[in-house]
Amino acid sequence: MNLLTKNVSLSPSVREDEEREEPNPNPKLTILPLIALIFYEVSGGPFGVEDSVRAGGGPLLSLLGFLIFPFFWSIPEALVTAELATSFPENGGYVLWISSAFGHFWGFQEGFWKWFSGVMDNALYPVLFLDYLNDSFPIFNHTIASALLGITMSLTYLNYRGLHIVGFSAVLLACFSLLPFVVMGLLSIPRIRPRRWLALDHAKVDWRGYFNSLFWNLNYWDNASTLAGEIENPSSTFPRALLGAVVLLVCSYLVPLLTGTGAVETDPTEWTDGYFAQIGMLIGGSWLKWWIQAAAALSNMGLFEAEMSSDAYQLLGMSQIGMLPSGIYRSKYGTPTFSILCSASGVIFLSWMSFQEILEFLNFLYAVGMLFEFAAFIKLRIQKPELHRPYKVPLDTFGAAMLCLPPVLLLVLVMCLASLKTFIMSAAVIFLGFASYPVLNHAKEQNWIKFNTDETTLRPSTDSDLEGHLEHQELTDEESHNLLADFPSSTTGQASAVVSSEGDPQLE
Repeated sequence: MNLLTKNVSLSPSVREDEEREEPNPNPKLTILPLIALIFYEVSGGPFGVEDSVRAGGGPLLSLLGFLIFPFFWSIPEALVTAELATSFPENGGYVLWISSAFGHFWGFQEGFWKWFSGVMDNALYPVLFLDYLNDSFPIFNHTIASALLGITMSLTYLNYRGLHIVGFSAVLLACFSLLPFVVMGLLSIPRIRPRRWLALDHAKVDWRGYFNSLFWNLNYWDNASTLAGEIENPSSTFPRALLGAVVLLVCSYLVPLLTGTGAVETDPTEWTDGYFAQIGMLIGGSWLKWWIQAAAALSNMGLFEAEMSSDAYQLLGMSQIGMLPSGIYRSKYGTPTFSILCSASGVIFLSWMSFQEILEFLNFLYAVGMLFEFAAFIKLRIQKPELHRPYKVPLDTFGAAMLCLPPVLLLVLVMCLASLKTFIMSAAVIFLGFASYPVLNHAKEQNWIKFNTDETTLRPSTDSDLEGHLEHQELTDEESHNLLADFPSSTTGQASAVVSSEGDPQLE
């Protein structure tokens, strides 16, 4: 009798005693907190898009980029993420997709690259947080190192306390961060001159900076997939949340850009990080400037929290399927403590790099990972047509390939525009990933480190968790069950169903 069956067969009193000894799981994420988390994993508001006006030599390319770019990148990535995340509704997300399509070696590499890229991305936000505060409180210039450490530790503790707290905080932060731009847009209506939107100085266009800015502000749609095991009814909630986040994100970019470039005559070279606060000053006065600065600072908190959640639950998912040591346990709050500490340590270590260096480096690693995700999407469509897909992109295999073609070309373009330094650093990270896999496998074979190899070692904490877990998996066909059973261990492994000839799940 395995642990799962034992848990179901215990008497109520015994089960209650066991439950008191185990950490309470987090409440599952519902659609509104999930929309907010996806919004912050991808964007967090218009803060940071100012560089696209400067690099684009004026408003025209910036506006066209954020109007057209989502159709070639954001929407295809969101659609692919929705299909694959609902087919594999477990923590780990894209690691599972790549492993199912290309094997565990490449799944590990995907996880390594994307985690490293995510930690680098997260290293930007404490720095940006202080940049916005420095405009109003110059004292932070003298204590930047201690301030960065304090901010990182404080936000890490909030993540440790629970994903549902992070999701609720993201909703409040999104409302606070976007509201000043709604006010600014209303105040600017009498001052807008549409001709200003057409300004373009070809001599000042920096294509590398322009595409890196667009790419960074519109990517990471797949990050929320690493939290799929923490979502209530992911099969229906995840696609709806992605759609809501796409609409919210595009509006959050276009409205401030249309307002800032149309209502005020400015020099494109002035558009750097934090310039929206100056636009607010010109349109509404000092009160609006301070509000935008505060919104920008708090938005970076939301970005940090969402990215850290994604990175941490990715490592938890990799541990559950035996790719990483099994020491990644949940705390009494249901959060993966060791994963969170690893991500926080990476943020502190990488914070010495400049903004542009981090941006280009993380974009390159992210692009490599995304090429594998699009390839896995097409391969699973061809080789696993019967895979249970609660949400399926309404295209046949050829149409799905055509959907992936524009973003793939864009990924190649972003990689080709990278500097030699970025190529060298990325090659070093890729080599480290290649070297780590056989080392970890050898440690597993020699029993030097404990790995998850017994799928009965993980189980839901309570009977209600078990029922909800089985209901939300919705893996009712043999193909999905077999794919997920390929892994040494996972939460699907311990709560999976044996599909009977009538299609009714029975506990193992």
